Amino acid sequence: MARFTFRLPDIGEGIAEAEIVAWHVRLGDRIEEDQNIADMMTDKATVEMESPVAGTVIALAGEVGDQVAIGAALVVIETDAEGEGEADAVAAPATSEQAEVAEQAEVAEQYEAENPGVEQAEAAGLTTPARAPTNFPGTGRGTSEAGGGASPRSAAPEVLLPHSATSDTSPSPAGAAAKTLASPAVRARAADLGVDLSQVKPAEGDRVRHADLDAFLRYNAGRGYGSGASRARPDEAIRVIGMRRRIAENMAAAKRHIPHFTYVDEIDVTALEAMRADLNGERGGRPKLTLLPLLIVAICRTLPDFPMLNARYDDEAGVVTRSGRVHCGMAAQTDAGLTVPVIRDAQDRNVWQLATEIARLADAARAGRLKPDELGGGTITVTSLGPLGGIATTPVINRPEVAIIGPNKIVERPIFTGKGDEIARAKLMNLSISCDHRVVDGWDAASYVQALRKLLETPVLLFAD
Repeated sequence: MARFTFRLPDIGEGIAEAEIVAWHVRLGDRIEEDQNIADMMTDKATVEMESPVAGTVIALAGEVGDQVAIGAALVVIETDAEGEGEADAVAAPATSEQAEVAEQAEVAEQYEAENPGVEQAEAAGLTTPARAPTNFPGTGRGTSEAGGGASPRSAAPEVLLPHSATSDTSPSPAGAAAKTLASPAVRARAADLGVDLSQVKPAEGDRVRHADLDAFLRYNAGRGYGSGASRARPDEAIRVIGMRRRIAENMAAAKRHIPHFTYVDEIDVTALEAMRADLNGERGGRPKLTLLPLLIVAICRTLPDFPMLNARYDDEAGVVTRSGRVHCGMAAQTDAGLTVPVIRDAQDRNVWQLATEIARLADAARAGRLKPDELGGGTITVTSLGPLGGIATTPVINRPEVAIIGPNKIVERPIFTGKGDEIARAKLMNLSISCDHRVVDGWDAASYVQALRKLLETPVLLFAD
């Protein structure tokens, strides 16, 4: 048998490390060549790692959420080839780090050998995760502020131990209540009131009576009455990893670096909604129009007069780049979190082409199939909650862009038409825009929304030359 060390390859220009977002193999699994072994996330995309050899997994580089440096060991595989030196020559020249990896893998194997019956216990549901006393080099939770490299961290393959070795033997509250002496009637009343009988102190003897329960309720009235079955959910600790961690980091950086301000105005979209209904009635096999492609058309037609909004600000270099083209980001909600794919050259697309591209990017985002070049390079972003849009939003700018636009929910209200006291039904929508105050003034933002408002309230102008 020989050992093959699969090291994390260079998966993008300028990428120094990647995060483990999913393992598809476990310690001891038999894998085949080209089998997916892990998903690694960078700042740009999630990349699947495939095994170059067949064999048995004997070591894994850490847990989901850990960072692995480019070139560091990701998986150690025991292959069927004869001669360890031959396999090492295929993988990489022997190094002190590789020797340490092999040594730790041997420790893991020895640990399993010293704990027989693990697989049988697991099949019977009597196991709980525990860690073998091994350290795998080359991983870390994040980067060091001083050196920028990966910080060392203990990260061993998962090993299962019999439940009896790790389970808590202390009695549960339900068990304690069951041992409390009380009549069936007292127990039933306590259950209806949501009272734990183990907390009630009997006045005489060891048996809890109705008078004891009454005294407990009087002196503990501040706790209130509860139902027989507790509605409280247990506390849950969820590690922030993958897309959610990227979102957290990006939003924190945006709020930390960008002085936001938000401007909101009301727009009458009655005519726009009527035109959208007419267009959808004649769409044929084309995708159904939502408000978003019409709004993007309006954005593209008005931005040439407000170039300071269609820009990217490199605050470290002190340079604002005003884009001549509109690469419009569209915030899309997925199971993994908020993703912002980019519609390239939106200014050159008609409303139907925009609707088609929006649907394609949204489907790709939900399926996790977005390409790296579809996730970056935006010059302005649109974010919408659709029917959940609420009254107003204060969207966070997608750094390094300088503006983000958020349409809100459309509602029907009576309005004065301007003809005396005449009142009419209208569909109204608030439009929010957040801007980087270092680059965009309040006057510019308000003027831009008024230009958008003119097009959206007179939608025939969207298609005028």
